[in-house]
Amino acid sequence: MPEPLQLGESFIGDGVTAAHVNTVFGHREGPAGVAWATALATPSQGHVPFVAVLRPSLPVKPLTLFVTKAAPATDAHGVMIWGPAQAGIAAGVADALADGVISREQADTHVIIAAVWVNPGADDAETVFANNRLSVRTALHNGALALPSTDEVIAARNSPVNPFFTPQA
Repeated sequence: MPEPLQLGESFIGDGVTAAHVNTVFGHREGPAGVAWATALATPSQGHVPFVAVLRPSLPVKPLTLFVTKAAPATDAHGVMIWGPAQAGIAAGVADALADGVISREQADTHVIIAAVWVNPGADDAETVFANNRLSVRTALHNGALALPSTDEVIAARNSPVNPFFTPQA
């Protein structure tokens, strides 16, 4: 049986500096690797996937593809995406590696796709960095444990809520 993909999600923070990250983690030679290479090779207007780096010429391991969920709305928004959000994603993946969420062996055999939301109104680079760092680390942890549980999903079905909508009772 092939190794299963690990799919994770995390929302950290609030307001314009909140981070919402979805992750796909899997072997380079499986569907995650195919999706990773395809996404890198097929950018679209406003959505140019790129490899997350800890500093120039030092990509994080496992190689992580940063995919923005929102096209840069302004130059300042672009800086928040390419600067603090990207640095936060790279640092959070390295945290997951250091903490054992990702094994040292998987660092060279697996890839990550991180779909990242950065609000166009984001106005605090340090908070954007911190929220994205924790959000990707949490998403990878959640994916490794197949969280949330099915029971948790069923229990929450009648009370959905998100930062943009809360249904009336």
